[in-house]
Amino acid sequence: MAKTGDPLKFSFTRPKVKPLHFSFSGLKTNVLQFLQREMKQNPNFISENINDICASVQHTIVTILLSELEMACEKTGITEVALAGGVSANSYLRENFTSLALEKGWASHVPDFQYCTDNAAMIGASAYFKYLNGEFGTLTDKPNPRLPFIL
Repeated sequence: MAKTGDPLKFSFTRPKVKPLHFSFSGLKTNVLQFLQREMKQNPNFISENINDICASVQHTIVTILLSELEMACEKTGITEVALAGGVSANSYLRENFTSLALEKGWASHVPDFQYCTDNAAMIGASAYFKYLNGEFGTLTDKPNPRLPFIL
């Protein structure tokens, strides 16, 4: 939907966090309050503006990500950057990342689309091998971000 929307139609605030820290909770709150306010005036606001809303939210997120990347590169002197993970599948991010890298003279790396996987793929692969080994969890298991991946 964002591909056909106007990314500058609506503006959203940038979350107030320390430089090089990420939190989108302020942005999510801002979008929610914006939608609630607009829905009071026009109950069809979302359906009538969905493409522009999506494009504007996406634009805000990409702007935040790339400005933080730019700041990090300036502070560290890093000139070789890469996109990774599921977010790297976003075409708007890919295009703007590539443009910024070209503008700044960075060596940039963008994976082919088929390699833009997210955590769900890794969790699924891990679960598959655990299943093959007869290892099953319980409803009381707790998350373990350091769980070893052993084949």
